[in-house]
Amino acid sequence: MTTQTLAPRVLDLRTTPAVPFTRLVSVETRKMADTRAGRWLLISIGLATAIVLGVMLAVVVARDMRVSFGDFLAAANAPMGVLLPVLGVMSVTQEFGQRTALTTFTQVPSRMRVYSAKFAAALGLALGAAVLSLVIAAGAYLAYDAMSDTAAGFSAGPGDLGRFLLVQALGLAGGLAFGALFLNTAVAIVVMFSVTFVLTGLFEIGAQTIGWFGDLRPWIDFQAAQGPLMDAGVTATEWTRLLVSGLPWLVLPLAIGLWRVLRAEVK
Repeated sequence: MTTQTLAPRVLDLRTTPAVPFTRLVSVETRKMADTRAGRWLLISIGLATAIVLGVMLAVVVARDMRVSFGDFLAAANAPMGVLLPVLGVMSVTQEFGQRTALTTFTQVPSRMRVYSAKFAAALGLALGAAVLSLVIAAGAYLAYDAMSDTAAGFSAGPGDLGRFLLVQALGLAGGLAFGALFLNTAVAIVVMFSVTFVLTGLFEIGAQTIGWFGDLRPWIDFQAAQGPLMDAGVTATEWTRLLVSGLPWLVLPLAIGLWRVLRAEVK
């Protein structure tokens, strides 16, 4: 009696083409809007911006105040600055928070490609939300111009619009960085807003009470360094402060977060 030894079968995937990056971006974009939380977050961005600008319109018309289109843009920045970072956090923590990491990383083993697609999808949605807020702000200003004789005119130029979009992109990037750093939605949001509001408040107190700290603050307070972006004529020193202060609060958390993502255990 003879036995036949069968050669083990090997599944060779070396010639299988990788999933196109554009498809990954499309999938990640759809995933952000498929969940109830993601869908309502996107809706809330538009609703909150419309409500804030509607209240501002009512106030300036009732009090016959003189405001410009740039003032409406600054008001639109308030809800966007809160909700866009949350979108960034949720886009990064999806795989580990919703336990889909095993499925995602099995189909696309390169985690860096997956998270690059997440960043691109989140940036696309953020730019779309920022453009929507610009449209709402323009509509609110046109209504104000029609109801008031003291309108200051469309004083915002391409540079002002570009800086407005940059502020929104930086807010989103902060959410991406803290989301990757903690890989937990709740923890990342709490820490991010603690840094944004609580720590910034402490920096303000320190600047008011300690003379030398007032000179140091723009170089270490990332939120304060972004303030001049909403004003006309950002100087070279203010751009440098933005870059320097962004290193510990944006670049470093993002670098550590990506290192964690690449080495995190998939459960």
